[in-house]
Formats: sequence, C-alpha cells, structure tokens
Amino acid sequence: MKVIRSAEFVGDRAWAALDIASMNGISTRLHWTDQPYRWHINDGQEVFVVLTGRVQMHYRQEGREQAVMLEVGDIFYADLGTEHVAHPQGVARVLVIESEGSV
Repeated sequence: MKVIRSAEFVGDRAWAALDIASMNGISTRLHWTDQPYRWHINDGQEVFVVLTGRVQMHYRQEGREQAVMLEVGDIFYADLGTEHVAHPQGVARVLVIESEGSV
C-alpha cells in the first residue's frame, strides 16, 4: 500500500521522476518539471495526465505541427507513432503511463 501526495513531489531537475508502479510491462511515473522535454516518439502508447500546472503539448499530425493547452485534470493520449513534446508553463506535475523503458 502506498499513498503519494503528488502536489508535494519536487524534483531536483526538469523531468525528475518518481516511479509509482510497474505492471505487466507498463510503467506509471510522476514527473516534476519546469522545462520543455524534447520532440520524441514513444516505443508504445502514452497517457499523459496533468496533475498541477499547465502544459502546452505540441504534436505532429499528418506532417503539421499542432498544439493544445492542457490544464489540471486534462489527459493527452499519444498513440504509437505520435511525435510530441511537452512545454510546461511554469512548474507542472504530470502522471505518465507508458511502456517500460520508453523515451
């Protein structure tokens, strides 16, 4: 049994992570960040949930870059092959569920 107070988690660097669970090849991690990530394509599907802060998610669809602002409680789903990059607007905490070892 574990209780995680996500609002209290602070990383020592951008995209610092707290491993929460690993189940059947799927990892669940809490990330703290105040800096953008990098453009990437995951090895599988990804679920990205904004817990605190705001995150502008950029993604490429049919060769065109698009962006959406994610607020607290919003969920971004990246299907296999979706190129994307997260740009937090200040400090943000996000829950990421993806294949273990994914980028």
